[in-house]
Amino acid sequence: MLRGLFNFIIFSSLYVACCAILMIWQTNTLLQVRDINEAYYFFVFCSTICSYNFHWYLTPADYSTSERILWGARHKTLQLVLCALGALGAAYGFWLLRDHWLPLSGAAVLTFLYSAPKLPHRAFVWLRKIAVGKTLFLTAVWIYVTTLLPVFIEKQPYSSTILFLTLHRFFLVYAICILFDYRDLESDKKEGIRSLITILSAPGLKKLYISSLVLATIFALALFPAYGWQLTAILLAPVVITALLTRYAISNRSDHFYYFVLDGMVMLSALLHFVITALL
Repeated sequence: MLRGLFNFIIFSSLYVACCAILMIWQTNTLLQVRDINEAYYFFVFCSTICSYNFHWYLTPADYSTSERILWGARHKTLQLVLCALGALGAAYGFWLLRDHWLPLSGAAVLTFLYSAPKLPHRAFVWLRKIAVGKTLFLTAVWIYVTTLLPVFIEKQPYSSTILFLTLHRFFLVYAICILFDYRDLESDKKEGIRSLITILSAPGLKKLYISSLVLATIFALALFPAYGWQLTAILLAPVVITALLTRYAISNRSDHFYYFVLDGMVMLSALLHFVITALL
């Protein structure tokens, strides 16, 4: 029973939606964003539920041993229901935030580009051959929604703090996405989806991964003058832990490890920040 509940929370994308909400909270706290209210949190939560269930609904289960994909194959109706409910909630949230329709529409376009190659229609199948940047699309939409959109809605002026936080998160999330893409290499090849992972050699991929973690570290350290040692250490925590987990991640195919532990790395600093703030 507990395993079934855990699978539901992870595989229905409720968990990853909560990760997005925590990241937005941290953005608002670090950058002192005040205009982000419940409507934006509601919009992002529903949009994440909609987009992820749409993506997994389109993912074929042929010859797959992935527990998540097999779970999805058994719960196609649930995925459609969650996608529909998420879409309705996102539409309502979009209406509440309609004054910011242009930056919100950018998030929708980026999200669609990530899942579009899976659509079994001639107009989208060709994207599988050119979607070498699918990992970049996923990383970009995460950073855009959780870091930049709150700033755009607040209409904050440019600052080095915004830039460093954005780049720190971008390279951390990108490194994590590389691990996911490496794990999904064979399935991507079977579906005919091209990506950097299917193009780069193993040494080239290793260099890209290590470079992403190094850059995430550098930009976290660049925030030290603004936030001090405690918050800088919090930002560095997921970078260090991801690096330590690399060898295990490469040799392990467990969906629970990837979709709970590795996905959790994107919001680990936000969770630590939230707990410390609540205790102080």
